[in-house]
Amino acid sequence: MTHQIDPNEVRIFSGRSHPRLAAGIATQLGLALEPTYFEQFSNDNLYIQLGASVRSRVVFIVQSLTPPVSDHLMELLMMLDIARGAGAKEVHAIIPYFSYARSDKKNAPRISITARLIADLLHTAGCTHVMTMTLHSPQVHGFFSVPTDPLTARGLFINYLREWEEKNGLTMSPTDTVIVAPDYGRAGSAARLASHFNLPSLSAEKNRISDTEVQIGELIMRQVHGFKRAIIYDDEIATGGSVITLSNLLIRSGIEEIMLICTHGLFINNALGRLDAIPQIREIISTDTVYLPEEKRIPKATILSVAQIFGDAIWKNYTRQSIGELFDI
Repeated sequence: MTHQIDPNEVRIFSGRSHPRLAAGIATQLGLALEPTYFEQFSNDNLYIQLGASVRSRVVFIVQSLTPPVSDHLMELLMMLDIARGAGAKEVHAIIPYFSYARSDKKNAPRISITARLIADLLHTAGCTHVMTMTLHSPQVHGFFSVPTDPLTARGLFINYLREWEEKNGLTMSPTDTVIVAPDYGRAGSAARLASHFNLPSLSAEKNRISDTEVQIGELIMRQVHGFKRAIIYDDEIATGGSVITLSNLLIRSGIEEIMLICTHGLFINNALGRLDAIPQIREIISTDTVYLPEEKRIPKATILSVAQIFGDAIWKNYTRQSIGELFDI
């Protein structure tokens, strides 16, 4: 459903991390994506100019904090500051993928709780409201001093799985299909997805050794014994280390078919190629919160757009309606 917002009242701009998604959100709102001009000086300083007047208007700035994260964060902070300095009435940061959400606590001496730092920087730069999707650590929501809406893509995945059942002429049964969370932190999300299909859900015990290495307890092998199909449900896939380790354990336990579902598909360091090499992984379903170039996509990869979710949430926010049904809970 396309909404119609007064183009004289609202402006929407995009940073350079994902202009395609920003354009999709603008289309959902019946708006044109306004131009933004970027220039890099010889001393590496960044110059940005918003290409339309924002005075006394409601401004939405779309920017995912994807690699290069620091560059994209700096762009976002500058664009927020520009809008505030140019007299915008409201300045909304639309951040489909919020990086640093793993940095939510001080678990070693002399380190930064970077998620809180970025939340403070957004406020300092002039942001009056934040909208994001599926924070890796839900408690990061509490770091923001401005109203913040963490949305969910669960509805997209539910609709896709129902279409998948119809297309394949089958209904997933609690005797043959199980939904698996890679760690206890995602157990609640897996259970909520499973409830829509009357399926059981389980959680693996994960211990992170390093950025690229994890250990997963073998208890999960006994728990999934007897199931034919597993749906691994995670918030993000970066290098793929967790889901590859988990998939191999599930295969050893007798699982014949695996579907991977994640909201944020970063797919760093040939993660898609490594996942593609496991024949039991039949499909990798993600969203476009992170831009994935066409040349990096593989036949197994299905990318669902979150443009309508953000469009609906922005519309409800603009028209002062509740967006509780879109929250990630």
